[in-house]
Formats: sequence, structure tokens, C-alpha cells
Amino acid sequence: MKKQLLILLSIFTIITISAQNIYPAIGEDWAMTKPSKYGYSNAKIKQLYRYVADSMNTTSMMIIVGGKCIFKYGEIDHVSYIASCRKSVLAMLYGKYVENGVIDLDKRLGDIGITDHGGLLPIEQRATVRHLIQARSGIYRPAANAGSAMDNPKKIPARGSKEPGTHYLYNNWDFNAAGTIFEKLTKKSIYDALEEDMVKPMGFQDWDRSRHKRTGNRRKSMHLAYHIHISTRDMARIGYLMLRNGRWEDKQLISESWCKEMTTPWTSREEMNRGKKRKGLFGYGYMWWIYDTDIPELKGAYTASGYGGQYITVIPELDMVIAHKTDFSNGRPKTKSSEFRKMMFKVFAARKR
Repeated sequence: MKKQLLILLSIFTIITISAQNIYPAIGEDWAMTKPSKYGYSNAKIKQLYRYVADSMNTTSMMIIVGGKCIFKYGEIDHVSYIASCRKSVLAMLYGKYVENGVIDLDKRLGDIGITDHGGLLPIEQRATVRHLIQARSGIYRPAANAGSAMDNPKKIPARGSKEPGTHYLYNNWDFNAAGTIFEKLTKKSIYDALEEDMVKPMGFQDWDRSRHKRTGNRRKSMHLAYHIHISTRDMARIGYLMLRNGRWEDKQLISESWCKEMTTPWTSREEMNRGKKRKGLFGYGYMWWIYDTDIPELKGAYTASGYGGQYITVIPELDMVIAHKTDFSNGRPKTKSSEFRKMMFKVFAARKR
């Protein structure tokens, strides 16, 4: 009898684990389910649809809980630019090559041969790859593309004034140089690595390799941006891979330890929000924004965030991923971070207590 109970318990455990780790089939849509199955009010989630439609500039959005979609809005197959979410994707790609020794995070830029127009200062050459992906390089040079602190000269320390690793500053130069280093050391295009390491194993539905190339103003910097164009439903796949600690079905595409390292707040919320000028919920990891707050639902949560309303938000406490896109390429208004945050709290409020 005792043996039979142990067998039944083992079967129950396997079934429970399988139920908690549901994946969309390769190349197929996310399965839809009623919000109430996962403890959310069907009526409140229906109200959320109206809120998104009437009060936000959302192009498309999905909420994944337990591997099933409890909410979708707009054209989830629409492919567009995900802005700075690209950096979080690059951080994911880094893991495999850090762990197999191809990329050494503690190598200095001078030793790798990374430079730019006019060269780097000796102090800048001491910055490491790790400093770049933490946005703590101390290198304050113009980037090949806009969209970072370098766009506001008043926020920029003088070149050579900060020892690498000691000061956080969100600068696209760091992130673009991290892309150059990835390609230099792996001898692979970022896009080919993305296709090989994530797109194919995870069964992206709307990937088009032909539309991807590094771009930017070469006169400003040798290190170009690596913009990524994907759909909302494929953004949800990226978030779900992170939610499952790098595992996709029976394959560990990214190690659990690398997922944890990426989403550790190497720069705390307190350091990022000194004084009265800035307030926020985030610290910063390896090119991921880390919720550093006592809000219960956001314990251990983190997000990829892109200009204009691009988000891949992972909320482990709720077994949830929110993928949100605003395609502003045709003059559509952008989504503010405050609007996204208000929407997210409406999701939390839809939980049955």
C-alpha cells in the first residue's frame, strides 16, 4: 500500500510539473484559456481589453500565465522594431558563449582590440566586457544611434573622469560595442546566432532574417546598433524562455545560472535614483531592467524595455509574461512607461483574492 501511494505521488508530481511548464508548439499559436483558470477575474480582464483599447496607444499585447494566453489584443503577428529590448536579447545570447569560454566578461577592451574613431583613453581601455553589459564602462562617447543618456549632454560626465565599473550610465555606446564584441569573439552575426540559438529551437512564428542588419551613423561610431524586428507573439516566447529559467521544452537553451546572473540588480534602484530628480522602480542587471521594489507581485520581476512602448516583462511571482508593442513607425503615438505601469497594476488587481 505504501509503495502504491509513493507511485501515485510520483505520478501526481510529474503531472503537476508538466502542467506548470506548458510550451506553445513549434511554429504554432499560444493556446488561449479563460483567466479564471489561473485565478483572474474574467470580467476584470475583459475590462482590461477596453482600457487598453480606449486609454493606451498599444498596437498589440499578450499576457501569458502558466504557458497559456489569458489576454491578447491587436495584431499579435505584426512585426516591428522592438527598440532597446534588443539589448536584453543580446544578453541572453551572451550566456552560451560566456559559459563555453568564447567570451570572457573580464577581458579589457584594450586587450580585445576594441576602439573607436580617435581611439580610447587609457582609462577607457581598462573597461571590461562585463562593464559594458552593466552600463558601467565609464566610456562617454557618442553612439551610432540615439536613445540613451548621451542625447542629453548635461547628464554626461567628462571623458576619463570615472573609473570603469564605478558609475552607472545608460549609454548606447556600451551596448553597441557589446554587439561588436559578440560578433568579433564568436565569429557569428548577432542575427545568425539569434536564429540558431533561439528562433529555430523556440519556433518563432514571424521571424524574417532578411530584414535584419546592423545600422547607425558610422561617422559617430564604428559600433553600430543591432535592431531587431519581431512580432508580439514571438516577444512572448522570449519572455517565456526567461520565465522558465532558460529552458524550452526539454532543451536548456540558456543556463539557469546565466538567467539569474542577467537579472541580478548589479546597479541598485538607490544608485540609479539618487536625489530628487529621478524616481523609479528599477535597478539594472546585464541589459535587463530589474524591479527593485517591495511590491509583492514584482518580487524577482524584470523587463526588457524599448523606446515608445516595447516591453517583455517577466513576473515570476505570478508565473506571468506580458509582451507589449507600440509600433510608432507611421506616426502612431507612443506608449509612456507610466501608462504601461498603470495597465500592469490593473492586471494585478484582476487577481481573485
